[in-house]
Amino acid sequence: MRTRLALVWLASSAVLAAQDPAASRVLRTRHVILVTLDGLRWQEVFGGADPELVDKEKGGVRDLLAFRRRFWRGTPEERRETLFPFLWGTVARDGQLFGDPSAACVARVENPHWFSYPGYHELLCGFADERISANAKLPNPNRTVLEWLAARADFGGRVAAFCTWDVFPYILASSRSGIYVHACRDPIEHGLDAERVALKNRVLAALPSYWDDCTFDVTACAAFAEYLAAKKPRVAYVALGETDCWAHERRYDLYLEAAQRADRWLGETWAALQAIPEYAGTTSLVITVDHGRGDGKEWTDHGAKTAGSDRVWFAVLGPDTPPLGVRRDMEVTQGQAAATVAHLLGLDWCAEEPRARKPLPGVRS
Repeated sequence: MRTRLALVWLASSAVLAAQDPAASRVLRTRHVILVTLDGLRWQEVFGGADPELVDKEKGGVRDLLAFRRRFWRGTPEERRETLFPFLWGTVARDGQLFGDPSAACVARVENPHWFSYPGYHELLCGFADERISANAKLPNPNRTVLEWLAARADFGGRVAAFCTWDVFPYILASSRSGIYVHACRDPIEHGLDAERVALKNRVLAALPSYWDDCTFDVTACAAFAEYLAAKKPRVAYVALGETDCWAHERRYDLYLEAAQRADRWLGETWAALQAIPEYAGTTSLVITVDHGRGDGKEWTDHGAKTAGSDRVWFAVLGPDTPPLGVRRDMEVTQGQAAATVAHLLGLDWCAEEPRARKPLPGVRS
């Protein structure tokens, strides 16, 4: 009897594997970290420091000698590796990058506005909604993939967000979704060491209020680190904003510094996750952006009137993602981010939300 059952099981498994090769594989991903770098252009991601902006007039660079020493190299490949050592030293080797036009891979937004709330809605919900047309503090009428995950019994509410912009509680509809959202200058509430949390809060409170509605990236990074240690989320979203803020200030030097700091934080966070038994070998990382920016003198701006600011990019790294490096010969859209997060966890957001775009192709073996 046991022999017959074993044969039936083997035959069934073979049929399933023939129908869907992925069905025979066991997914290792149990955690996903989604990170967005507000308004960071594909030009820097794939080419490093832009030679057209290495000046005081267009780029607003204060100290050209120091800037060149830090960011300038002879080729685009050297410049991007200098600016983003984690993206190009780890993700490009072990994961995948989308959105490099020189590889005939274009990533675009589908919403017609090309600025923040519509972009965050599109990437978190999986589709554009004509009702989302301003950066207003209005609750998102649609469920994000994070809200859906947080409500599932197998996630037990272990979904949280850490954001530098004060509109995110509305984008994530925190009052409805129940997702923990640390936004802008909120004090850190969670941590294993009360004295360390109190010290961090004193330091963060001493930061200058340079922008009314946004703060420095270190705030979200510090809150995430404490929450990770204390609460062990299965899905975390970290939304960094300094790249967009400094670009609007026409400070290309500070824009690149913020981008490089974000890359360093990503590398340090990835290494820290691999040192935590619960996260080691079970965590996938998705990195993207809410919108692009213009080119040349329009690099500071974005929106429907700024050509090129509909162009975005993606990076994916994790135990189930084949190491394909820079993806070629395809067009992808911003809305594919939401389904990709679910897909890496073995779930189907498109079945739950038919308007959502499908996952990025080939990101899960």
